[in-house]
Amino acid sequence: MKAIAALEKLGQPFWIIGGLTLLCGVGILDYWTGYELSFSLFYLLPIALLTWFTSDKLGIIAAFASAGVWLAADILAGASYSRPAIYFWNTAIRLGFFLLTVFFLKLGKALEREKDLARTDYVTGAVNSRFFHTLAQRETDRSARYRYPFTIAYIDLDNFKTINDRLGHTTGDKVLSAVANTIQRNLRKTDVVARVGGDEFSILLPEVGLEAAQVVISKMHRGLLEEMRKNGWSVTFSIGVSTFTGAPRPVDEVISMADKAMCSVKNDGKNNIGYTAQTG
Repeated sequence: MKAIAALEKLGQPFWIIGGLTLLCGVGILDYWTGYELSFSLFYLLPIALLTWFTSDKLGIIAAFASAGVWLAADILAGASYSRPAIYFWNTAIRLGFFLLTVFFLKLGKALEREKDLARTDYVTGAVNSRFFHTLAQRETDRSARYRYPFTIAYIDLDNFKTINDRLGHTTGDKVLSAVANTIQRNLRKTDVVARVGGDEFSILLPEVGLEAAQVVISKMHRGLLEEMRKNGWSVTFSIGVSTFTGAPRPVDEVISMADKAMCSVKNDGKNNIGYTAQTG
């Protein structure tokens, strides 16, 4: 799915030009090889690309265009049928086949969006608490089996209620989005950022031990404070960090340890980082 997300970032103009170029290329190849060779699967490629990476409407247009190009290639290549109506019959069948492809791709996109919504916090784009729990469980199991370390950090936004009370919830949402984006910029692509409460975030760092976690989290903390300062938001961060190696314990307990470390920081004056390490 990360590969698909990367391809989507190429933008609609890229896929429109690429899809139309590919369609023209398939039509020319179909003409050169003659009407006896079928190119149905090749016509599906530009239709699929335009449907998935642009819009359903462009996918439908590509379906009609592909049926038309196929008909033109057949005629120009010298295809001969007993009745002229067969040209139109074959074109209608091909068009129906192409439109069904668009429909099923549209259905697949809708299901993929539903899956993403079920895993993602709609305000920040970070994963939600339920999906984070699932990913943390996987990492806990993997650590117990292979003795890899992993780290979980629990972050609480100090004074966030003041932002909502004084500046409104719209500004509060901007703060949350900025926090999520800043955290992600300071982590690897394999790390996981989750919003697990109104003003609380969790981070999962696979295969990161205590020393590496101290470097990563300290850098991230500085980045968060700079982002708040730059925007004039009076928010700081209390962070609890727990590192585990071979942790044969329930995932709720694993997350709770990081939460407790954060609460300890909160009680000791806020805006700091507390570290703990556990070995199974």
